Amino acid sequence: MLPNISIEGDEFDIGIALGRQTGGGLRALLETVGRYRKLQSWQGSLRLKALEAVARAVYPQYVRTLEGLAEGAGMTFDEIFLWNCRGDLLVKEDGAGTEGCTSVLIPDSAGRGTQIAHNEDGEREFDGHCFLASILPRDGIGFMSFCYPGLLPGHAFAVNDRGLVQTINHIPADDMKEGIPRHMVTRAVIGCGSLDEALAILQRPDRASAFNHNLMQTGDRRVLSVEAPAHGCDIEVVSAPYAHANHLLRFPDYDQTISPSSQDRQSRADALLTDRAVEDPLAILSDQEPDAWPICRKSKTGPDTGYTLATAVFELRSDAVAWRVYDDPKVPATHDGLVQLEALTV
Repeated sequence: MLPNISIEGDEFDIGIALGRQTGGGLRALLETVGRYRKLQSWQGSLRLKALEAVARAVYPQYVRTLEGLAEGAGMTFDEIFLWNCRGDLLVKEDGAGTEGCTSVLIPDSAGRGTQIAHNEDGEREFDGHCFLASILPRDGIGFMSFCYPGLLPGHAFAVNDRGLVQTINHIPADDMKEGIPRHMVTRAVIGCGSLDEALAILQRPDRASAFNHNLMQTGDRRVLSVEAPAHGCDIEVVSAPYAHANHLLRFPDYDQTISPSSQDRQSRADALLTDRAVEDPLAILSDQEPDAWPICRKSKTGPDTGYTLATAVFELRSDAVAWRVYDDPKVPATHDGLVQLEALTV
């Protein structure tokens, strides 16, 4: 079962608590991860220094989080910052596409209530090391987030105290530039009080690299899928059941790598949304056909090196967001909660 911790304080305090969650074993854990090892060639590079300069200029508070995280984990800031730029530096990925995720968006017009559901897929090595955190910053909006060891919270799946939900899908676009690291972008979004505030961040021209952001908020009828590569931003208001895996769907000429896993998960989810007439999104996220590249990635053998670390379902109500988190989407939820809003300001 995923641990579920509570943290409050200033950004440095939050970082220390996140770093201590690994029990002093973060460096040893990261050294088992192929992507972390490949990143080392960028340490000390002019590109990394440029990313740090932008981060300090735009979001110094989140740099402070990373400084605390480094202290809490017993690592250097340079090591932690490099890890948090893992998607902003060109690193050749495995052909299978280790980093994954699948999101399913169900607008209220589908008759099942407004929902976003998400499989968080990452490296197998992180199974048993990730956690949930309920975070209350001294200056800012509180939120609940899935957390990876050593990374800023907010980028996998999260919901904040204003009823704003965000799920993230990795996009391996080759187009990168010196700009705001994408993990800081997602942290900034989950600190927003409204969808329009979030969209303003995602439309900034100084973002370093690509993510797909899936967004909704209590009190707002919009369900959004935002494709935000370094050069561009496409905002899709979802009006019918919709799925997104790990490649850009609305930038047909963009230079990107589409892995076999992402292609198959996208095709399978699209087919299930059509064939099953929009059943519970868990029926899609628990699907394990075709065998080689399934949506639910729970095998630690075979060609698929990605792994479904957790599944989340967020459901909007008139004045609240109900959420459930599953270690495995085929079994009952292990964690749940309700973000209740006393007065809507959206």
